[in-house]
Amino acid sequence: MQTESGAPAGLLERRGATRTLDGHVIGCVASRDSNQFAFATAEGDVALATRGDFANAAAWQVQTVHDGAILCLAPDAAPSGFLTGGDDSTLRRIGADGAVTDLVRGRRWIEHVTTWIDAKGTPKSGVIAFASGKQVELRDAAGTTTLKVLEHPSTVSGLTFDAKGKRVAASHYNGASMWFVQAKIDNPRRLDWKGSHTGIIIHPGGDALVTSMQENELHGWRLADGHNMRMSGYPAKVQSMAFSRTGKWLVTSGADSVVMWPFFGGGPMGKAPVELAGMPGVICRRVACHPVHEIVAAGFVDGTILLEDAAAQKVLPVRDAGGGAISALAFSPDGTGLAFGTEDGAIGIVDLAAR
Repeated sequence: MQTESGAPAGLLERRGATRTLDGHVIGCVASRDSNQFAFATAEGDVALATRGDFANAAAWQVQTVHDGAILCLAPDAAPSGFLTGGDDSTLRRIGADGAVTDLVRGRRWIEHVTTWIDAKGTPKSGVIAFASGKQVELRDAAGTTTLKVLEHPSTVSGLTFDAKGKRVAASHYNGASMWFVQAKIDNPRRLDWKGSHTGIIIHPGGDALVTSMQENELHGWRLADGHNMRMSGYPAKVQSMAFSRTGKWLVTSGADSVVMWPFFGGGPMGKAPVELAGMPGVICRRVACHPVHEIVAAGFVDGTILLEDAAAQKVLPVRDAGGGAISALAFSPDGTGLAFGTEDGAIGIVDLAAR
């Protein structure tokens, strides 16, 4: 297939489906069983696409879930379903059938939510964490029992579990805090660095914690000894970061290329990042790492999406420019689907399954 210009068609045109929602798409994620994608908007709407209908956008279910903007979206602490938090001070669960139930109602804005469940998908192993102001609340997988409430020195700006679900970490002004989920006495490990920290990620092996900064840079801590790591030189703020499947690379947005910092051989300190192909003069907004292969998806401010294989030095166009900046990007856990959303409300899914 070719486009009207005669150039080869992107992957989205050949193996994808799209539709348009009302409002900025603030996030998209896949369910843990890879059977659904969810897309959330600043208008309070959620679109659900089920695997059998990935290629049929007209069948995607769209409903209003919040009375106001949705601020965060995550897969549920279960094989299926999703959680959303909003500026209507509610945390809600969306079932695989689209049914919506309240978990929290009538507090402050819920700006961040994240979940963890063991690799076997054991329901009782799951934990939900959500942030409201300076507090992070942990609940059981059902979402009905509060396990603990963790106080931070300032408003929480990012939230994540480590890969084993043993620790939960939050970014905030002047650093980050790490807590043991099962601790009987909560004494956080404070990781200090002056400035405004805007997002957070933990290395898959638990070796390091990294935050994005307001000052167009990243800051990291080696967790074994607390050693500081600075990663700078970005022309724009880093709004998205992800570790590669093996944890060898930290892949980031914030430049007109895809910037990858090495987390092996003593890196990233003292080592230059690798830059994958991008769009000259066009800032990368979102990145996602394939869960099975060493492949990176990158979404740009002009709406372009690329798939890049760093080892093979191959670039595969997924979506051409247009339709607003890419604001959300996610692979399914099994790696067979890639979903995206834009600031102008466009959403789409690309089928990556072998044929």
